[in-house]
Parts: sequence; C-alpha cells; structure tokens
Amino acid sequence: MVIDFEYYFIEPIHEKYAWRICDFVVTNSDRLKRFFPKTLEQNLTPGLAKIFVDRKVEQFNDREEFLFVLKEKKDRTVIGLVYIKKLDWEKKRAELAYCIGYQYEGKGRMSQAVRTLSDYAFENLNLNTLEIIVHRTNIGSVRVAEKCSYIWERTLPKEHTPPNEEPLDMELYELKTCQVLKT
Repeated sequence: MVIDFEYYFIEPIHEKYAWRICDFVVTNSDRLKRFFPKTLEQNLTPGLAKIFVDRKVEQFNDREEFLFVLKEKKDRTVIGLVYIKKLDWEKKRAELAYCIGYQYEGKGRMSQAVRTLSDYAFENLNLNTLEIIVHRTNIGSVRVAEKCSYIWERTLPKEHTPPNEEPLDMELYELKTCQVLKT
C-alpha cells in the first residue's frame, strides 16, 4: 500500500528504511527528544535503527502497531512518521502519534497524512475511535488534530514524562467514525 500525494508519499514501514529513519531521527533529535524519546533513542545509529525497523515491521504484520513513513518524492528522504498504536481491538480504538521534520513543518503534509491515515484506520482496521494526545504548547500538533476534525475531550493529568522533566499534563483529542460520516 502506497498513498501518493503531490510532493510525498506514505508507505508502511519496510526493512529498507533503517538508514533513512536513522538520518531523520538524528537530523530532528531536538524536535523528537521531548515527545518521542523512545523513537529517538532506538534510532541513533544505523544498527539500532535496523533493530527498530525489524521490530516495527513485525508489529505491523502482527497488527500490534502500525508505523507509516512519509517520504519525499524527489530524493526519497524520510520526512515524517505516523504511528497507529495502543490498539484496543475490543473497544475498537487506537492512538495516532506523529512527527515531521523541521524543514517540512507548516506545509500541510502532516495534516493530510493524519486525515488519510485516520480514514485508513476506520475503513481498513475497523476502528471506531482514534485519539491524539498532545501537549498544549505543541501548537503544530494541536493544529493538526483540529484541522483533521479531532475534538478536544479533556486534559490527562501527568500523562507523559519527558526525559529529565516532571510529568506533563497532556490534551486528549478524539475522532469517532460517526464524526467522519457527518463530514
């Protein structure tokens, strides 16, 4: 499955992406260290990235977690990642988490990717509810959630603890299949 847009495409994680993900993570380490510390630490070297990618491919195939890669068409550089994670198949819900490279921020690509992968989760995974959990100061991520019709539900006290910081309250946004059907 490849989702093709004008300047980039979205593809499920694949074994061949280890070097490119390592490069993406190292280039964007300052952006990732607070809200994606595990992704960062697991991809700091090509060897670590290979282990990470192999595990994510296996999780994708086992339907435990779905990692999608956003790649620029011109040179096939990884420009972002979108996870469909914390799947609860009984309740038919999951969380979306996403990050994009600093040079691609504000161009609408992540909003387009989140909208498309939300539709994918509803239509192909038969989920009913998707969540985005974001810190209120992460204006870009808040904007993506809102542009994609996710509705703020509540504040989650002490939901995320970044490295070397106190726990942070996070904001929960949700999108339900009934909301998508209305639009």
